[in-house]
Amino acid sequence: MPNSRPRPRRGAGSGAGAAGRDELVSRSLQSAEHCLSSQDFGTAYAHYLLVLSLAPELKDDVKETFQYTLFRWAEELDALSRTQDLLGCYEQALELFPDDEVICNSMGEHLFRMGFRDEAAGYFHKAVKLNPDFSDAKENFYRVANWLVERWHFIMLNDTKRNTIYNAAIQKAVCSGSKSVLDIGAGTGILSMFARKAGAHSVYACELSKTMYELACDVVAANKMEEGIKLLHMKSLDIKIPKHIPERFIWRRNCGEFDSCMGAFTFAAKDGEETIEPYTTEKMSRVPGGYLALTECFEIMTVDFNNLQELKSLATNKPDKIGIPVTKEGILDAIVVWFVLQLDDEHSLSTSPSEETCWEQAVYPVHDLADYWIKPGDQVMMEVSCQDCYLRIQSINVFHSEHEMEGGKSFTRNKDLLSFGNEAELCSALANLQTSKPDVVEQTCVLESTEIALLNNIPYHEGFKMAMKKVLSSLTPEKLSQAMDTQCQNNEMSCESGLSNADRSIPEPLYVLDVSEGFSVLPVIAGTLGQVKPYSSVEKDQHRVTLDLICEANHFPKDTLEFWLRHVEDESAVLQRPKSDKLWSIIILDVIEPSGLIQQEIMEKAAISRCLLQSGGRIFPQHVLMFGLLVESQTLMEESAVRGAERTLGFTIAPFINQFQVPIRVFLDLSSLPCIPLSKPVELLRLDLMTPYLNTSNREVKVRICKSGQVTAIPFWYHMYLDDEIMLDTSSEASHWKQAAVVLDNPIQVEMGDELVLNIQHHKSNVSITIKQ
Repeated sequence: MPNSRPRPRRGAGSGAGAAGRDELVSRSLQSAEHCLSSQDFGTAYAHYLLVLSLAPELKDDVKETFQYTLFRWAEELDALSRTQDLLGCYEQALELFPDDEVICNSMGEHLFRMGFRDEAAGYFHKAVKLNPDFSDAKENFYRVANWLVERWHFIMLNDTKRNTIYNAAIQKAVCSGSKSVLDIGAGTGILSMFARKAGAHSVYACELSKTMYELACDVVAANKMEEGIKLLHMKSLDIKIPKHIPERFIWRRNCGEFDSCMGAFTFAAKDGEETIEPYTTEKMSRVPGGYLALTECFEIMTVDFNNLQELKSLATNKPDKIGIPVTKEGILDAIVVWFVLQLDDEHSLSTSPSEETCWEQAVYPVHDLADYWIKPGDQVMMEVSCQDCYLRIQSINVFHSEHEMEGGKSFTRNKDLLSFGNEAELCSALANLQTSKPDVVEQTCVLESTEIALLNNIPYHEGFKMAMKKVLSSLTPEKLSQAMDTQCQNNEMSCESGLSNADRSIPEPLYVLDVSEGFSVLPVIAGTLGQVKPYSSVEKDQHRVTLDLICEANHFPKDTLEFWLRHVEDESAVLQRPKSDKLWSIIILDVIEPSGLIQQEIMEKAAISRCLLQSGGRIFPQHVLMFGLLVESQTLMEESAVRGAERTLGFTIAPFINQFQVPIRVFLDLSSLPCIPLSKPVELLRLDLMTPYLNTSNREVKVRICKSGQVTAIPFWYHMYLDDEIMLDTSSEASHWKQAAVVLDNPIQVEMGDELVLNIQHHKSNVSITIKQ
């Protein structure tokens, strides 16, 4: 803790008033120091507020100590769930130190933990702008930048074909007499500027996101169009005439007709997905393993956005029943949907998988068929509607060539959840709980797609089972010996208390703690490995209900699995002893995020976990190796930043939106990423969780170029060693983890045989990779 008491400095005033103020400041400083020494951070914080309000000239002197006091007091308020008081303290602090990047970053961290991601991202961004070298703020900002400016903005603005066709359609509409334009969801304002340049008299641009609204204001001003474009920061449904805009408009964004095209496909690698929307989105051209079209493309509906009556009836009409002939043999996994946007009778855009555009396709997973195998001659029947403003595809059935209609089948009944022979079957059953229609509400668990992918990762569960079994087997003799000693020492007491030798011979269980993020069945697997007391740290009640159901279905005693957060006062205390006199045999840490990044604060958790292990106990994984290679990838370049004004048809947008670019792209799949490898994989970093003192914070790695080209990115992944023999590869085909990549600001031209030096820096849980020039 900083410990230097500044001396009050006299201001310009003099006399009794100034003397009294100096005396009060001096006493308040003494009181603040006394409170800090007794860890009364709330009172100390109040004293510092008084000091700084009376003597603002002392800001520089007390800044460091004030920060320390604020952070400690904020921790206490957070633990007490006094959210409003916590935020109030930070607001007071930022009034005193509006340009303090450390306070901004800390405010962002609290807001992010509370779930205010947009607001948190704003504070992280401000901290980085104040100090571009502040590594903690940069890492925080990189992780949440997607909530400020979603990545598709970069891809869309780099799509020259899209921009050109929209510009031509807007120009034609304006020249045909549509002089007043309303742009709903303006984003950076590029379409509004197209309209203004085409000669529109009045352009109104509506944008709800505060960040995007402010960005659009900067873009419009930089292109000298602020007088002709009025930006509105509000919901489009809240726009009132004539309060916000003076008239109704003839032309609106995305006007005209569009045709929706759809086809049935099979995935080479199955994946379940269920979100709030009835669909998810994928870039089908980059699906790992590819896909097979089982039907021809067909039109599902046509919507005229200029026909108000048609739009009203679309949302209320009953579902249309459609039958599609099957043309290829395969497993029906999903219905894939795309659109043809008919901007006018001359200009159109297709979002088909065969088109190279900024758009992804909508994917509707198929569930509950008794038989997913279809062949030519069969018909796929479905109901299609736009109820609740969503395109819905439901009631999917297969009419076989033998004229037998196959209805849906529920997989959530207890009779389908019998005891399983291995973890793969157990995980498969759990996946069915999420992907089928719930017959019984309490047996339904809605999981994230990454959690479903984890459950389908058979090597992951088999690897953990083998590693846990080895550790627990090595500790069992020790436990049995302790139990026998206890029995001998307490033989007389056993007789007096009426306990039999059999009762006294039961050994103390081995304790296993799983602190994985999200859902995990590893504690259930640990419970099958003998005299083990497994603990799960899942937070959501529905996850706990599902784990209880799995235990019941596999005939585990009801109290086999414990939920650890019920035993601790708050989540921050999750790493502590199972009992006052006991230590953990195994602690499972979630080291790698599904996105491909290292979990935040994982090394701090490892250091605590190491102190909580019994002799012979283990942290899983024990160590992690980080690998990477150099690649040339135009795709990664275009998905990370807007590449000049040419892509945006001469408008200056790149300098503004590129403030929100991040050097690391996450959730990549290297198996399908369009890229050219320019080197072989190399080991970049080793993280040792069992012996943290072996970790290094800085190292250089030489990489030899094996193919000439331009280095644009450095993809990376991990080998997680549960022990010296059992390793999990986060880049394998079965992996539920995705990969990440560092994207260079400027490509580096290389020739075969060249050698580049990578500088790897590891700070806390943050890793940065740069090329040494």
